[in-house]
Amino acid sequence: MIRRVPVPPSLAEHAATARTDAVPPKDAATVVLLRDGVDSVEAYLMRRQRSMAFAPGMYVFPGGGVDPRDSDVDVTWAGPTPQQWADRFGCDTAVARALVCAAVRETFEEAGVLLAGPDSDTVVSDTSGADWEADRQALESHTLAFSDFLARRELVLRTDLLAAWTHWITPVFEPKRYDTRFFVAVMPHGQRVGTLTGEADHASWMPLRAALASVDSGEMAMLPPTAITCNEIAAMPSADAVLASAGARTIVPIEPRLVEIDGTLYLESEQP
Repeated sequence: MIRRVPVPPSLAEHAATARTDAVPPKDAATVVLLRDGVDSVEAYLMRRQRSMAFAPGMYVFPGGGVDPRDSDVDVTWAGPTPQQWADRFGCDTAVARALVCAAVRETFEEAGVLLAGPDSDTVVSDTSGADWEADRQALESHTLAFSDFLARRELVLRTDLLAAWTHWITPVFEPKRYDTRFFVAVMPHGQRVGTLTGEADHASWMPLRAALASVDSGEMAMLPPTAITCNEIAAMPSADAVLASAGARTIVPIEPRLVEIDGTLYLESEQP
């Protein structure tokens, strides 16, 4: 299926002066953190600071680029193995390991939510407190490796709490590009989201239908991958149903291309 969306105003300048020397995309991970709301599924969305070089002012899910240390083989896993994740995403094992670690690390850094536990059957029930906040800040500043953080706290990475959802690559005209795998996860029982990091100026749980309505009205802005993902999930009956449905999805790279129709620029992509 071909999907075509107008180029967002924030990308219009870059699109109008499309690069001929594409910047290599950096591996990245994004986690769609979900919970059941009163009437529908809600996702945790953050608005990026307007001073950010990439997607300023946009509402996004927690996520970010892979850190070289995310591929540390000493991290204790529970759930799908790095090889199984590699098969799911169509990449090598080292990249898959780094992507999953980055997904869990970035979710903790940006949302204060940790998909890890003392063993393969439990998950941390409370990440509040000054000591957890100090670890978040140390991870964000890259003074603490995620593997060292898990080892010191004797935690197991719960990869079974994640599921692969989609795979987007930033268009070639963008000066900063990411090769991003999207995961979905349900908010762990007992945990609460933490304070904002320096990359966001607002964050909240939002019913996805309401978030999409705000995008349509111009009150909120999202990049196409975020909006399309919200639209795919909005009709689901529960957060658990989203996670259960993920295994049936076809994961292929989606890289929007720039097209001009009747003087209007669009991002066109082929959806599986």
